[in-house]
Amino acid sequence: MTRDDQSGPVTVTRGDGPVVLGLPHSGTHVPAGIRAKLNARGLVLSDTDWHVDRLYDGLLPGATTVAATFHRYVIDANRPPDGASLYPGQNTTGLVPLTDFDGENIWLDAPDADEIERRRLAFHAPYHAALEAELRRVHAIHGFAVLYDCHSIRSNIPFLFDGTLPDFNIGTVEGTSCAPGLGEAVAGICRAAAGYSTVVNGRFKGGWTTRHYGRPAEGYHAIQMELAQATHLETELAPYAYSLTKAARLRPVLTSILETVASGTWRT
Repeated sequence: MTRDDQSGPVTVTRGDGPVVLGLPHSGTHVPAGIRAKLNARGLVLSDTDWHVDRLYDGLLPGATTVAATFHRYVIDANRPPDGASLYPGQNTTGLVPLTDFDGENIWLDAPDADEIERRRLAFHAPYHAALEAELRRVHAIHGFAVLYDCHSIRSNIPFLFDGTLPDFNIGTVEGTSCAPGLGEAVAGICRAAAGYSTVVNGRFKGGWTTRHYGRPAEGYHAIQMELAQATHLETELAPYAYSLTKAARLRPVLTSILETVASGTWRT
């Protein structure tokens, strides 16, 4: 496993297995010029996928990791580059969010179209160039590649969804982004995990990353895992501390998922 230059908008840790872990929302870097335009609420960075990188670290030897270093308030690496809504008719946030997940304004000086395009070129485009390159690389080795997109979110966000989110939220874009056996295998492991709840293609069916890279007929499979943050944080409020106890319980389940994904047995 090798690691590239850790400077810039994306870091890549290369492995020799067929799985690429995407981490579009665990970064917290906000350049000074952009940070100065956020209001007090925005500066909290509350919509980070807190500690997801730590949660998955070391679970699958041979996995490749592609991680955005920038925060989603700079630009959201899991949104379409043209800014189209992933969930028309439902509350969501855009390519550069104007509000947080509670629908509250996060900017003193919101970016205009020109500024959004500059950010797309400087942050969004390099992240996806790296992701595509790694998927192609591992596909050339194994004849197939799996993008496992790693996410987390608060369990209760009335602006985005009703009630309490299940613990495991599996997105396969209604079964189109990966082979049927892959989605079934991941869901089976989650449903068998005692004390956790699971949904497939519920509120979160897969973001732009899953939709864009999932081409199972060509051997490119993509699946999104949105974890409720109650599964691995001490509390879903600031300071969003990582829970060693909760993580110790969750990580073996995630390991089982990733090992099954990497095995390719679901392809038969």
